[in-house]
Amino acid sequence: MIERVAVLSDIHGALPALEAVLAEPDVAAADLIVLTGDIADGPQPVEVLDLLVSLGDRACWVGGNGERDLVAARAGRPASYDVSNWAAAQLRDDQVARLAGLPLTVTLDVAGLGPTLFCHATPRDDEEVVLVDSRPQRWAEVFAGVPAEVRTVVCGHTHMPFSRLVDRRLVVNPGSVGMPYGSSGACWALLGPGVQLRRTEFDVPAACARITAESGFPDAAAWADEYVRSRHSDLDALTAFAPRDGRPT
Repeated sequence: MIERVAVLSDIHGALPALEAVLAEPDVAAADLIVLTGDIADGPQPVEVLDLLVSLGDRACWVGGNGERDLVAARAGRPASYDVSNWAAAQLRDDQVARLAGLPLTVTLDVAGLGPTLFCHATPRDDEEVVLVDSRPQRWAEVFAGVPAEVRTVVCGHTHMPFSRLVDRRLVVNPGSVGMPYGSSGACWALLGPGVQLRRTEFDVPAACARITAESGFPDAAAWADEYVRSRHSDLDALTAFAPRDGRPT
């Protein structure tokens, strides 16, 4: 059983945000750091991956659609986003191989929460959308294959933190480290024995300036201004994602 787990999701290649979270005392003291996908598809992919690899066995990696896009782009199948195609070209072969081998889910026994399944979007798909207000039928669909003994599911993908019960099962979204919607700062979660949704404040203007200066991505300044500064509210994101969670239109 693992006593304390820090969950970092949707880092999106934003190195200053990742460094700020890793410097948190509760993250440094956690028994395990679980990375729930969309780790490197952003303006500082090589640096973010190298930093996370340096954590060794303290980090548990789960793949998301961002990792799949990077691997595909590297193989000649372009992604939908310019930053992903650029990032794929920067990665070393060992980094691409690591991303290609990541599992879709990992289940761990967490103190106070029991068997806990970690995934990127849903347990069955790395880009499916569920939201804090998704209807019960939708949750039943995406959890159909989850073993009954799993009482906690941790998912990311939508960049908005929440914790809610779904038919006696706890669902946690830690939010996004590198591309938060609704608030500035890097969002993450601390598990065991309960659930804490956390937000790490850092110098956002300095982070944007650093990403612009250090990244070779041609649109790094605009990317940082839009995402690190959190120009999109949670309501903007909910409106954009709602049609994708299967709700009636």
